Amino acid sequence: MAERRREIGFGWVALALVLAAGAVTGGLLTRRAWRVPDVSQGSSLPEGEREIERDYDEALAAVGDNYADEIDYEKASQAAIQGMLSTLDPHSTFFTKADFDRLKQDHEAEFYGIGVTILRHRDAVYVQSVVADTPADKAGLRYGDKIVEVDGRDARDWSGEQVSKAVRGERGEPVTIKVERAGAQAPLYIQIIRDAVPQPTIRTSYLIRPGTGYVALTGGFGSETSDELEHALDSLKRQGMTQLVLDLRNNPGGLLPQAIKVAGQFLPRGVPVVSVKGRTENAQTLVYKNTEFDGSTDFPLVVLVNRNTASASEIVAGAIQDYGRGLIVGETSFGKGLVQHLFTLPYGDGLTLTTQKYFTPYGRSIQRDYSGGSLYDYYVRHDPSDEPAPSAPHSPSLPGQPNVNTASQPTPQPTPSPAPTGPAVRTAGGRVFYGGGGITPDIEAKPLDVASPARVRIFEAAFHFTRELAAGQVQGLENYRVEKVSYGQHPRATDFPVTDRVLEAFRDFVRKDEETFGLTPAQIDSDADYARLRIREEIVTAAYGSEAGLRTVLEGDPQLLRALDSFPDARRLAEMVRANPTG
Repeated sequence: MAERRREIGFGWVALALVLAAGAVTGGLLTRRAWRVPDVSQGSSLPEGEREIERDYDEALAAVGDNYADEIDYEKASQAAIQGMLSTLDPHSTFFTKADFDRLKQDHEAEFYGIGVTILRHRDAVYVQSVVADTPADKAGLRYGDKIVEVDGRDARDWSGEQVSKAVRGERGEPVTIKVERAGAQAPLYIQIIRDAVPQPTIRTSYLIRPGTGYVALTGGFGSETSDELEHALDSLKRQGMTQLVLDLRNNPGGLLPQAIKVAGQFLPRGVPVVSVKGRTENAQTLVYKNTEFDGSTDFPLVVLVNRNTASASEIVAGAIQDYGRGLIVGETSFGKGLVQHLFTLPYGDGLTLTTQKYFTPYGRSIQRDYSGGSLYDYYVRHDPSDEPAPSAPHSPSLPGQPNVNTASQPTPQPTPSPAPTGPAVRTAGGRVFYGGGGITPDIEAKPLDVASPARVRIFEAAFHFTRELAAGQVQGLENYRVEKVSYGQHPRATDFPVTDRVLEAFRDFVRKDEETFGLTPAQIDSDADYARLRIREEIVTAAYGSEAGLRTVLEGDPQLLRALDSFPDARRLAEMVRANPTG
């Protein structure tokens, strides 16, 4: 029986791909299209594969002859392909034409849409922010607008993804959005002409302290990422940058060539950045080197990672760590070290198929084990020891531990958690790391709990309160009204401060609707600092845009503060590697 299962697993791959081609070419397939060749007439298929085809054909014949309803053979074949791919690994996936087109579009620098960030709240999808100089900005869409209809279709029960799909379309084509705006007497109908919307992968870069640069590379690795980084670093150096925090938290990855170029901007020319090797024994190992940059090695570097740092961003972090070029701070990264290639099937369907694995310059495997447990554990919980958490507001990090002055501490050695599954690997300077579980930080910094039920409720209530506040609808706080977004401003502490008076107004707002928000004034008082943080982020976003809102969070982000405290260690690490590069 075990041998029989192996044969089925092997043959099913070829069979499912054949079915896919038939499904999209013929529209609706009939079982006759999948008939097994007459073995008596000769067949080049091995015996095991002929048995598989016979089994499948007989099952299909039984379904086609006896099933009670009409059969959608195309949908059935798509499910067959996805079922086959799911037995391989968590990242090999089938896509219908629409989804495959969107997957390819996500790797481009722009798409045709309107230019807003949206989020589903308790009763509808709302505009969180509007991107400057986009169609939505020019048409007058605002922070806090409640999206009621899109082109006449009721959108109140839609998800954020459904709204996003609906507002995208052909360049130059109009879309009409009906919104309810705080303070407006009646709904507004706003017609927006779709156009290219920039999707920069580096959305924030500035001097977070005198001499200390901060670059948030959080938007994946697209076709322009390396150029964006080069521009950001040049700008920061002109402003006097002498040390840098590179933030890779929540970066899902993207294009491999761009990851190599990004890492190359911090490494010497000619050194390997990553290697890839196929699954078969005879597969050739390909080594990718930094061939384009004489990377800057004259300033201390700290790289921030978290559980959502994956794939291409792990390549960058792993190379920097292997060479001792900088310190890694945060949490163990996701552990996605499988290389996918896109395969286009007839008529536009497609699939991503794992063909190789990534290894760091010194030979560590990045990929986390996926052989046991469920896809839920793999994608959502990340660590089986964690408890499932409710959905929560996005946050760059925020650990709940005090900052520690590391100036007098020795250069940190990696302390893998969870236990490593791969062999020990000695890297530059003699430091030892382990493969098989993502990139383990040199300095661990746990994120603040933003997913507890009370904090999720504070986040929700803070948005609805700030929506009224920015509209000038909160009595006694009319001076917080935002008439127009002033993009490009760095928020000062005196801009829209969350004073005791504002916090009291927030308590009153919640008190009037405790049942809806599931929140009491007492709960706000017990977590007042968090409530102030959320209100401050929302009002600054409404007034100055999403980048300014993010900066207000970063100012008190303990994970970032831990990184800033780590520069003495980063300097000592660089000195140690220069003195003893091979360990």
